[in-house]
Amino acid sequence: MSGTPPEWEALRARTREFIRTVVVPAEPALGERLTEEMRASLMQAAREAGVFAPHVAREYGGQGVPIEHWSAIFQEAGYSPIGASVLNCMAPDEGNMHMLGLIATDAQKQRYLAPLAAGVVRSCFAMTEPHPGAGSDPEALGTAAVRVPGGWLINGHKRFISGAEVAGFAIVMARNDASDGVPAGATMLLVEMDNPGLRIGEQIHAIDRAIAGGHPHVHFEDCFVADEAVLGAAGEGFRYAQVRLGPARLTHCMRWLGLARRSLDIALDRANERRIFGHRLGELGIAQEMIAQSVIDIETSNAIIAQTAQLLETDPKAGSAMSSIAKVFTSEAVYRVIDRAVQLCGGDGVTDNLPLASFLNEVRPFRIYDGSNETHKWAISRRALSQRRKQVAEGAPRLDVVGEAGA
Repeated sequence: MSGTPPEWEALRARTREFIRTVVVPAEPALGERLTEEMRASLMQAAREAGVFAPHVAREYGGQGVPIEHWSAIFQEAGYSPIGASVLNCMAPDEGNMHMLGLIATDAQKQRYLAPLAAGVVRSCFAMTEPHPGAGSDPEALGTAAVRVPGGWLINGHKRFISGAEVAGFAIVMARNDASDGVPAGATMLLVEMDNPGLRIGEQIHAIDRAIAGGHPHVHFEDCFVADEAVLGAAGEGFRYAQVRLGPARLTHCMRWLGLARRSLDIALDRANERRIFGHRLGELGIAQEMIAQSVIDIETSNAIIAQTAQLLETDPKAGSAMSSIAKVFTSEAVYRVIDRAVQLCGGDGVTDNLPLASFLNEVRPFRIYDGSNETHKWAISRRALSQRRKQVAEGAPRLDVVGEAGA
């Protein structure tokens, strides 16, 4: 792709070849999940092809790609619903790896990041809670962590904890009171899934299937962890959450945009070959309109993702804010692209003859996951209003004033 350094363009090309020739033919039948045995085999093939863990530092066995160049590679991985899992850049592990790499101690990196990056274990991120606890609003966090001699005691109820059933450890967000120099706020804690104070509860059966381990409830009942389980600084969990959530939103956009590209390819093949009313489908104006709108949605999403990724590298605060815009637009655009592909493929589009209906199930929850689009739109609007008030306060003219009569 234009502007991509040759090293990362070569990796993108290798990833494209690997996904389309090795991974796509190995996809499980519709309605089934990728088995652990098949995933392990495909992951080894990815290592041998030099495409494994593109986002991970080389010292942990990854390809060491900087975040501003992730998108092209993640989109290639996302061309298959199992591609990101095979390359070990699937949520929630990818977001956890990124955060561990930034804020974990050396000992924590060896204990948690190294096996996670190698694909030996999986992880989950335990923040979301049943109402009235934390969901789109992290400030509603109800799970509590209390200082006790030698560590912390966690009590609370989490839900929709993606990947929990197959995870080896969780990164837990818990509210803490001020004590011994620790400010009141939230603390992130690393908790082994076999901790006797942790219990996996009822599974939540969502319509998506790409994330192994489902989305179950997780209960913490007098769950003790030692002091060295604190990730980063105690009381700073809300700040660290943004370190994780901004890039994690964006990588979801990258992966699902890859799936949108595949859906458009399916629709283009149908439009080039299917004849109706004496013409190829692609020669009909209404089909051309749908195809054009899908191309526009894909390329606009791609541009927003690229800008956001660059900001996350150079100005993380601005990048995190921009990631809300990228998440809202891309999650809606990807759904539109796949929905149009279904329509262009007619009856086959809603059957298991093609994978498009299952793709819709995979991407529809993204408008809710990582903060509902409505919550992000509220935040986008608040920032715009605040920025304009500041500009006017600093001397910019009010543009709504049309003179004395209209003021």
